[in-house]
Amino acid sequence: MQLRYHFRVYPTPGQQIELARAFGCARVVFNDGLRLRRQAREQDLPYVTDAELSKRIITRAKKTPERAWLGEVSAVVLQQALADLNTAYRNFFASLTGKRKGRKVAPPRFRSRKDNRQAVRFTKNSRFKILDNGRLRLPKIGDLAVRWSRTLPSSPSSVAIIKDAAGRYFASFVVQTSQDETLPQVGPEVGIDLGLTHFAV
Repeated sequence: MQLRYHFRVYPTPGQQIELARAFGCARVVFNDGLRLRRQAREQDLPYVTDAELSKRIITRAKKTPERAWLGEVSAVVLQQALADLNTAYRNFFASLTGKRKGRKVAPPRFRSRKDNRQAVRFTKNSRFKILDNGRLRLPKIGDLAVRWSRTLPSSPSSVAIIKDAAGRYFASFVVQTSQDETLPQVGPEVGIDLGLTHFAV
């Protein structure tokens, strides 16, 4: 079972600039991937695979003048943006075929800088780290101050940095636990991940 732990973080003005850059790059990669797949569909071309999408939208794009600035953020942030797109497509197709129960899932939509929620995700591959002083170290962002309200039960497998409509920043850690473990007391800053695209708090 996956648990998500949600904490306030307080980036410095400089870190806010770097996070805005990361949010923007992730949004561009997501939108470029969505645009490429839509164009392939409109032209009756084969579905663009996840691997091909990553090669064209990230690896090759960073070598062009138009997208060279993608190299200014962690590569994991870009890869996770495409992972979100791939998950959105899988959920959409599963909904169309009836493999996914419940309310119908809409196809992926383009992201906007005006969206109420901006987010980027770092996995273990990015080597994010919780320091002894309680700060959260993120590649190409720096050490973020975190308001810890509880101790994580184990090492997190990923962390998402989220900016909400009110301009507040949060860190959402994913922690893997075995089902026979006693769950921590549920408070305002913990949620259970059941495969949804958003977490509950």
